[in-house]
Amino acid sequence: MQRIVVLNPKGGSGKTTIAINLASYLAARGQRPVLMDFDPQGSSVRWVKKRQPAQAPIQAIAAFEKDSRTTRAFQLRIPDDATHVIVDTPAAIEPRQLPDMTRDAHKILVPVLPSDIDIHTCSRCIGDLLLVAKIRREENRIGVIANRVRRNTLMYQALIRFLHTLGIPIVAIIRDSQNYVRAAELGIGVHEMKSYVAQQDVEQWGPLVTWLTGAPDSTLSPRSAPPAATGESSGEVPAEGGTEPADAAPQRPAPEGAAQPGAAVPPVDEAVAVEEVSAHAVAAQAG
Repeated sequence: MQRIVVLNPKGGSGKTTIAINLASYLAARGQRPVLMDFDPQGSSVRWVKKRQPAQAPIQAIAAFEKDSRTTRAFQLRIPDDATHVIVDTPAAIEPRQLPDMTRDAHKILVPVLPSDIDIHTCSRCIGDLLLVAKIRREENRIGVIANRVRRNTLMYQALIRFLHTLGIPIVAIIRDSQNYVRAAELGIGVHEMKSYVAQQDVEQWGPLVTWLTGAPDSTLSPRSAPPAATGESSGEVPAEGGTEPADAAPQRPAPEGAAQPGAAVPPVDEAVAVEEVSAHAVAAQAG
């Protein structure tokens, strides 16, 4: 049984989105995942309750609840047939709690958004995992996910460059897509949506799956080049309030130092960045 902890002390980083979609991926492939929800908001538990009987089973444990009638060990017991335990951690977790939260974790996923505040929080989180939780880099247990990114933006470029300085593998780059919102509302994951709707989102999970399992999943390999840059052809379900910006739109020059204090950030080629993610995942497994 593999234990995967999704962790970031900052709220709104997408921990629950990563946790439920990972559970969806595993369940859709015949595994028996368990979602252990420590977040008092209980979003993962509510998502599981929305699932229909015809969908692949996922069990949820409301770890945030306290029941004085039973022991804590009994409340958190894992079914014997479970193949994976995915831990959705709460926001504002303190450094002193990290050793207990990450104990026995085979993999720790740290999602981070492309903003200056999130980058700073991610840096502190990684430091606490290394220094407080005593997780060594060579154990290859920590992976960073660049989450809800928008291409051709200065903050995306700054985020990718920052992540490369951590010495921790970037195991996935997940775009800002309304498919995740729609899927959560229906109690499913993007892996359970129609392929023509969510193909681009599903393919972005390839490097993450390779890092988690040690073997690539051919069903997540890109089957064609990305569509040419319009909201209607992106493969994403349109939503009120707009869609992801078109890739072909020209980018206005930003003021010097806008993306990073004291310096402008040179452009990043996303195709190269995605290739680097795959290389990081494979190299991490080989090492």
